[in-house]
Amino acid sequence: MTDESLLISNQYLTFKLADEVYALDIGKVREVLEFTSVTKVPRTPEFMRGVINLRGGVVPVVDMRLKFGMSRTEKSINTCVVIVEIEVDGEKTVLGAMVDSVQEVIELEPAQIEPPPKIGLRLKTDFIKGMGKHNEQFLIILDIDRVFSTDELMLVQETGKAGEMSTEKEKQESDKK
Repeated sequence: MTDESLLISNQYLTFKLADEVYALDIGKVREVLEFTSVTKVPRTPEFMRGVINLRGGVVPVVDMRLKFGMSRTEKSINTCVVIVEIEVDGEKTVLGAMVDSVQEVIELEPAQIEPPPKIGLRLKTDFIKGMGKHNEQFLIILDIDRVFSTDELMLVQETGKAGEMSTEKEKQESDKK
């Protein structure tokens, strides 16, 4: 095994949105949390569900169903927030991706992954790394760094900062009491 092959992950975290199975490179996933509640931040797009407190840090949470044009994720016993680290223009951002349920971590060899489908010129599918096949089922392998546009990621970062400021303001007000 070469050093280069060690850098290429072949492990993926699989999750469901509606009836579809998606996968993320395990190297992008920090952790998986049970969904509890989020603090809504005013004037953010609908797919932006709000922010959560993760060990003292403010993390924006995105509803992946809404991001992909599906109906809003309804909270269930299986609803999870996948904490991912994404990179855009060389800057790392941590965000929570709200999903219907997390399935498992699987290994896929390159031979088990087909290139993303070409769906005309008007539909952008550059956020799809490929189509994997696992247990006779297709799964959509996402390039999480490309799921969000640069403008959307700037908004995610601003939402996190706005959440930090409101958390700090709440702390100061409770300290006065």
